Amino acid sequence: MRKIYRIKISIMGLFLFMGLLSYSQSTDLLRIETTHVPENNNGIETTRYRFLVNVPIKLKKENYIVTGAEFNRFNFETSRPFPFETRELNRLYVVDLNLGYITKWNDDWRLITLVTPRLASNFTGKILAEDMRLNLTATLLKDVKDVEKPFRLALGLAYNSNAGLPFPLPLVSYYKRFHPNWSYTLGIPRMNFKYHLSKKHTLQTALLLDGYYINIQNDIVLPDGELGSNISLSALVGAFGYQYNITKYISLYGLFGYTLTQNGVLRDDRRNEVFLLNNEGNMYFRGGFKIGIF
Repeated sequence: MRKIYRIKISIMGLFLFMGLLSYSQSTDLLRIETTHVPENNNGIETTRYRFLVNVPIKLKKENYIVTGAEFNRFNFETSRPFPFETRELNRLYVVDLNLGYITKWNDDWRLITLVTPRLASNFTGKILAEDMRLNLTATLLKDVKDVEKPFRLALGLAYNSNAGLPFPLPLVSYYKRFHPNWSYTLGIPRMNFKYHLSKKHTLQTALLLDGYYINIQNDIVLPDGELGSNISLSALVGAFGYQYNITKYISLYGLFGYTLTQNGVLRDDRRNEVFLLNNEGNMYFRGGFKIGIF
């Protein structure tokens, strides 16, 4: 039984890790985004506001330093009573600082390394040590553009201290424009299939992971005496989307989907689940504006 339990914890840790990667890794220069998950039978409604900016600074030849920041605010609303006070969960925040380095590995590949200190907390008081996390990523990128069927391959390792796994895990993404009107992306934490109606209009289907892991500064005391020290969400989302391309790199976009699986829980300071908040599917809406490099 202990072995089965450990396997279950490892799988959930992996799922949460990939969900965290789904919004902590970005090639965008600017992104302004809102995600809304309406209330379901568990009486929970969540809205996330996200702002991201990255600034590349050229050094010499094809070497760059990238500095940036990302701000996320979650509004967590409940309409049914819980056996504890929920005001500690009303406003949740994730703040990242990004420092990256891009260099030409060889004629085909570029090496991208990224260090991301993170604050993830409800910030009801001063910043605590438990609010601080560190994410590390190293990726090799091959981007082939001037061919009949352009493609892009990214292979990397990513470590996220929120996931509770003491080792880095693979980060894989493969994009291919296999037809003038069709392209796909395979990988983790996102897959999609796009139909390019024209240079201005794109339709897509997508399968993506989303999630967060946030410290609760004042532990929530549960009826059984356990303490809720963190709140986490891991979700698998299936969605349809539309993108309006203002230019090649500037666009407006929207996604409409459903959380096929999700697990929203309170965890103790050892990352054990102590209270299930939400494990039912929800409608999922995301929209925003972005300036990208691809």
